[in-house]
Amino acid sequence: MSRGVVILGSTGSIGTQALDVLSRHRDDYHVVALAAGRNTELLAQQAAAFGVPPGMARACAGDAGALAELASLDGADVVLNAVVGFAGLPATLAALRSGKRLALANKESLIAAGPVVAKARAAGGGEIVPVDSEHSAVWQCLRGGRPSEVARIVLTASGGPFRGRTAAELRSVTVADALAHPTWSMGAKITVDSSTLMNKGLEVIEAHELFGVGFDRIDVVVHPQSVVHSMVEFCDGATIAQLSMPDMRLPIALALGAPNRLPEPYGAIDWSTLGRLDFEVPDRATFRCLALAYDAGRAGGTAPAVLSGANEVAVEAFLAGRIAWTQIAEVVEEVLHQGTGDADEIGDVLEADRRAREQAAVAVAARGAA
Repeated sequence: MSRGVVILGSTGSIGTQALDVLSRHRDDYHVVALAAGRNTELLAQQAAAFGVPPGMARACAGDAGALAELASLDGADVVLNAVVGFAGLPATLAALRSGKRLALANKESLIAAGPVVAKARAAGGGEIVPVDSEHSAVWQCLRGGRPSEVARIVLTASGGPFRGRTAAELRSVTVADALAHPTWSMGAKITVDSSTLMNKGLEVIEAHELFGVGFDRIDVVVHPQSVVHSMVEFCDGATIAQLSMPDMRLPIALALGAPNRLPEPYGAIDWSTLGRLDFEVPDRATFRCLALAYDAGRAGGTAPAVLSGANEVAVEAFLAGRIAWTQIAEVVEEVLHQGTGDADEIGDVLEADRRAREQAAVAVAARGAA
């Protein structure tokens, strides 16, 4: 029986790759609805190619209510949330409350509102299958043992375009430098987050929320080849890893088909040419965003929401040329120091995000005026 799929963020990197996967399985899946930001031309092309019903391909830039409406459609079995940033939260909650499978590529919604998302999942009976390559890898590795047997999760990071650079060398990097990722092709925001290691810090918080593992048992290692996507170490010393060449269609396909795997070999490795796999400890002193994320995760409450909101504002300011790359971490740290609170309800999270963005805007303006 054909399964209905809603894709939120259909014109972005994840959305377009998801449609590529679905194009090979038209008998098994049909597209119920699409949502995009402002790329209406591509959205119309996608709707025509996949026979999306009239009115179900929508440009929803900034319209959280429209995204949530699409995420809870009766005809949808799987909702792929590939919306960028905190704006994806209402759709995440709506999908889970409606009992859908949520293929989650929007890490910010889970990070900012972990306890609220957990309530929605419990109330509606929905499930989350992660689309991030690292969390998909962990999800796969955890099939190899019981939760009580997990000693630690090891998330791998490519190190981004600035791996090995000193703090002094990073003071003059440009936007073009930050967007030149060595192994992945992604949107601007996530690519900058990768360059600061904030992306990995956010993934640490996401791993805590997804898998219920404490922060002291979640480690990060830099792995520049991006072939080992993450690992799980078990209590007897065994480590299980998921390896493949960088190709986001693999975790997307798994999220669509889980627990089954779709038959296309995305990212298959040619072991005769792979050569080597390198690992090193991340430089947390230079790439301070990773340490800030650990601090926010351990603090809990609204701290992850404050971290995420302040970072979005800081990254936007960097991309617009208003602050330097090194000032992204400065802005986030300054806002975190202004205080956080409890995150029991969605209103707490929304207010924390709003306040963090205001404070970050002030911090950005102060640096631009200096």
